[in-house]
Amino acid sequence: MLCKVYILDAPYHIDRPFDYLSEGEVHVGSLVRVPFGKADRLRYGVVTELSAPPESTDGIKSIRTVLTEKYELSPEMLKLCSFMKEYTLCTFGEAVRCVLPPGALAETPNVKLRRTCNLLITREAAATLMVATGRAGIRSEGQREIIRFLMDKGSADSELIRCLPGVSSAHIKALSDKKIIEISSFEEIRNPYAEYAKERDTSEIVLSEEQLGAYNTAEGLYLDDKARAALLYGVTGSGKTKVIMRLIDRVLEDKKTVIMLVPEISLTPQTVSIFCRRYGERVAVIHSSLSKGERLDAWRRIRRGEVDLVIGTRSAIFAPLENIGLIVIDEEHEHTYKSESDPKYHARDVAAFRCAEHSALMLLASATPSLESFYKAESGSYTLIPLRRRYGGAKLPTAYIVDMREEMRLGNSTPISDRLLSSLREVYENEEQAIIFLNRRGYSSEISCKSCGQVVTCPRCSVSLTYHSNDRGGKMLCHLCGYTERVPRTCSGCGSEKLSFLGFGTQKLEGELGRFLPDMTVMRMDADTTQGKLAYDKMLEDFRALKADILLGTQMVAKGHDFPKVTLVGVALADTSLFVSDFRASERTFSLLCQVIGRAGRASENGIAVIQTYAPHNEVIRLACAQDYDRFYEGEIALRRELSYPPFCDMVALTVTADGEETARHYAGELSEKMIKKLEGEYSDLPFVVFGPFEAQVYKLNEKYRMRVVVKCKLTKRSRRLFHEMLCEFSSVRDATLSIDLNPLTV
Repeated sequence: MLCKVYILDAPYHIDRPFDYLSEGEVHVGSLVRVPFGKADRLRYGVVTELSAPPESTDGIKSIRTVLTEKYELSPEMLKLCSFMKEYTLCTFGEAVRCVLPPGALAETPNVKLRRTCNLLITREAAATLMVATGRAGIRSEGQREIIRFLMDKGSADSELIRCLPGVSSAHIKALSDKKIIEISSFEEIRNPYAEYAKERDTSEIVLSEEQLGAYNTAEGLYLDDKARAALLYGVTGSGKTKVIMRLIDRVLEDKKTVIMLVPEISLTPQTVSIFCRRYGERVAVIHSSLSKGERLDAWRRIRRGEVDLVIGTRSAIFAPLENIGLIVIDEEHEHTYKSESDPKYHARDVAAFRCAEHSALMLLASATPSLESFYKAESGSYTLIPLRRRYGGAKLPTAYIVDMREEMRLGNSTPISDRLLSSLREVYENEEQAIIFLNRRGYSSEISCKSCGQVVTCPRCSVSLTYHSNDRGGKMLCHLCGYTERVPRTCSGCGSEKLSFLGFGTQKLEGELGRFLPDMTVMRMDADTTQGKLAYDKMLEDFRALKADILLGTQMVAKGHDFPKVTLVGVALADTSLFVSDFRASERTFSLLCQVIGRAGRASENGIAVIQTYAPHNEVIRLACAQDYDRFYEGEIALRRELSYPPFCDMVALTVTADGEETARHYAGELSEKMIKKLEGEYSDLPFVVFGPFEAQVYKLNEKYRMRVVVKCKLTKRSRRLFHEMLCEFSSVRDATLSIDLNPLTV
């Protein structure tokens, strides 16, 4: 049999199928190990095509090993890998590694075995052994302890038996050798969310008139039995989740399967608890905070057909479900759905591909849809399903904008305004809760010298170091590469001891809240406090159980959560993402503010939001406080149309990375010249605008310099061919690398 095999670790310029012979059983989609290159080093590969061998097989190498069938790629997954290779300019192997579970190619299988010990003899025979003397009895006290325990229990976990006093593994083995006990092994499925399924919720989902209309529209699209896409656009608290659950009920009734994506790991515990109580053990959860073994076991359950609903972050879109009827992307505007490492895919594009393969419905849901998605809904590519009122008559929170310049003029130099402080005191008096959002972790954002103005920067990256406080005097930390150093006592430039700690992060704000509100319990939720595997889940459960009065944190506290007792939301600094040099800055700021404001007053109590800013008259901030997405969209889409930004064009970022500054600049210049030459020659029919080369936003990252060329174009098969050629031609460069990101998050 002649096999076409893609090598999983092949570089981009030789990423194509290679011919191999196989005498054993092999299928399309089989994972194999093959000799590759002049040295015939064994490499992993995947079989993509089978055919009869040619008359002469001279020079064609043979497959050495065919891996276990349980990781074989289905025809759909092979097509998906081909789609990702063409659509994102990744290698076939990079796409395969997205589709496979972590650990699938490990030398030893990541399987957790559980061993139990069973008493093979009767209780009477065991009792006789215990009283018998000499060689006829059991003289070892450890063995006797095991027999006594099993006489009572019959069988028990070997881990439990080893905890008995005086018992070791040798005692267990000795009894097994004597045929007194039997040790049996079985695979234990690792599922940290199994407990959620024990408390079942079979209540009927009651929809309001507006929600029922939205559901009927979505159900009609699903029943059309064609690939469809819809945008469920509802204000915060409008009950989008109820509509989605009712639709999932309908799809599962037809024995079809569902994928539901959430943007943040911090949203999974709330979502999982709701859906596991409703759908029981046939739910699987996939996200990056789970161990490799837990993700592998979830993948196996899905592959065996034991799962109807998969919930997770971006990577869950590759779940090996069959017969998909619905894919939901909740908070579809979130940037976390776009991968920034190869392959640089967007989960929405993969979802659209899979829905096309299964004739399924792709349902995007958001209170602040991305401009690209809302434009598609307006132009008819998606069906727009609006929800304009909060569920149950709840009102949108009243928002107050606080001018922090005025606070400083009146002598308040702290990060907490008088308005926010008085509102927090009211929350405490009324036995309610508050959320405070600050999109910056650490204590101080930078340290600078008062004498010469020099800022303490990372030696590996072109960013300032952030001060983090601790019991040992604190440390300086780079949030990009992780570099740390001690807090300086003097300026490295001029030797002055006059150092200023500027700005503030969640750590400093936590201390200030404790100083002003000593009776209130503050729970800080950021990347520094949620490093444990299920730290998000535990913290959110504790806050929902009223173990804290204030939940303070970064973006992970701003989205999707539903806390009935939260009546106040505070935004410590609304300007952090507004004035960056990126055309999506206004959209991100508007979305983030709308989301965090929407966390307040979601039950019967009215909510308020206190927005602190140094730009109180900014239109984006004012529209976000009014939760007026329609007006924001009208203004922003008009600006995008005028300046020819997405969705009216595609953006492509070509980044040259090198160890040396001059090397990066040299090859970026060459790249730009080659691009322009091609566009003036064989690709002159393509509408392109080339900008650069210029320094990337973070010019130096982890001791490497980065130059960027940005292109405005329309992505088609032909324009992708041009970028493919640029990647292949750049492969001959030894001291620099080129990466291409189609429609990147930032430009």
